[in-house]
Amino acid sequence: MKILVADSIAEEGLQTLREHAEVDVKLKSKPEDLQAMIGEYDAVIVRSATQITADIIKHGDKLKVIGRAGVGIDNIDVEAATSKGIVVVNAPTGNTVSAAEHAFGLMLALARHIPQANSLLKSGVWQKSKLTGTELRGKTLGIVGLGNVGSEVAKRALAFEMRVIVYDPYVSTNYVRSLNVTLVSSLDQLLEQSDFITLHIPRTATTASMIDAEALSKAKPGLRIINCARGGLIDEEALAKAVEEGKVAGAAFDVFATEPLTESPLFKNDQIIVTPHLGASTIEAQVNVAVDIAKQVLTVLRGEFSQYAVNTPHIPSELSSYLPTGSIIGSLASQLLEGRMDSLHIKYSGEIAEYDCSALKEAVLSGLLQQASEEKVTIVNAKLIASKRGLRITEESDTNCQGYPNLLTLTVNTAAGPTIVSGTLLRDETHVVQVNEFWMDIIPAGNCFLFCDHIDRPGLIGAAGSITGKANININSMHLSRLQKRGPALMILALDEPLPAAQLQELLALPDVHTARVVKL
Repeated sequence: MKILVADSIAEEGLQTLREHAEVDVKLKSKPEDLQAMIGEYDAVIVRSATQITADIIKHGDKLKVIGRAGVGIDNIDVEAATSKGIVVVNAPTGNTVSAAEHAFGLMLALARHIPQANSLLKSGVWQKSKLTGTELRGKTLGIVGLGNVGSEVAKRALAFEMRVIVYDPYVSTNYVRSLNVTLVSSLDQLLEQSDFITLHIPRTATTASMIDAEALSKAKPGLRIINCARGGLIDEEALAKAVEEGKVAGAAFDVFATEPLTESPLFKNDQIIVTPHLGASTIEAQVNVAVDIAKQVLTVLRGEFSQYAVNTPHIPSELSSYLPTGSIIGSLASQLLEGRMDSLHIKYSGEIAEYDCSALKEAVLSGLLQQASEEKVTIVNAKLIASKRGLRITEESDTNCQGYPNLLTLTVNTAAGPTIVSGTLLRDETHVVQVNEFWMDIIPAGNCFLFCDHIDRPGLIGAAGSITGKANININSMHLSRLQKRGPALMILALDEPLPAAQLQELLALPDVHTARVVKL
């Protein structure tokens, strides 16, 4: 076996590779040189500098695996790799402790004004009175996201005798209990109670600017905020203003909406500490990442399953067409559920129940968890992420299926009650045919939908249409399912674009409307 290492990794990782394969280290290769040489290799390992494009992958005739020594895979054309049957693996946990320690270090620096004290003393000023800090002991730390890094931060905070509260709708109560932390049901509650807040979530359409001016207005006076997760989770201008006005006592940023950068509103206030994305920059983390990626690459080359593969492996042809259906019902359930997930039940009905449905299970989980994890959630790592979060999953197979050749049903149980979504495949297209007790037939096809739970009465549909019309948003189709005349009903509007928050509130204010949610499928 021949392995190409195109970016620098720690020697320990190279040694692990050399014990099992022939290894060439060729750094800073030009794209055309990579394209010319890639055909010789069974595997290639990169960090963030080298781009593995579709043109390079096309020439990788022997290539079986592409390894990314780190978390992000933006520099790898995963779609091209998947279409060519090449597994892409990364090393998402090697820098977990490093990132957690950096977040905690920034918290201590904020509490004790360490950067300001260092700067003043080195400039010749001995000043103590204006640098009085605060202890962490007895303070409340709010953690947004209890994944790998968030969990490590929680452990360290408890050692400092802090009270730890967590906002994460995608983590089980058993896992939270095992860490001796307390769950809160909303970000607002976290903001209202916390003396310190640290974020450990991915940046998605849902989480981008999740802490904005409105959120900061609800914060406990004297709050200090740390972001070592992803840039863009916090509105940087709003945060800088809140610190300037004294609403927020201080902040520390290791990541930014745009990187690299040397100018920002965050740089103008001494109460805001900034570092240039150093979360993974420790000797230990670099060694861990290098060894992890070496082991993952060798695992794939041996023909074994890699737990950190980020693209889809080969699956039985009988089930492959149902993978998008599984992902869609998982995604829809995650956007409709109320409260924190406690357990999941997946039922396979019809012909699909005759096969090993493990791949369908992971497809459902990937759709359900894709908004919740710091890691990229795919069909091959969704089960692992769900396991780490302590989610209880049960399955049921039934070859009998009335009304459809096959039916895939997900039930997500929360304290607020179950959320049920069923889907099937008709004419090679996914159809969502059930949401809770309501039966329907909608084709997701990348659409934006408004789901409105209400009491059936004359004029309500017209009122909803009037609200979307005033917002200049076109309804391209609609579906109404009801249990009985003038009884519980579900209205689903397919929209050309999402309904703004103001119009959503207007819809919720209508008599007999219980819930209204915009979802993207």
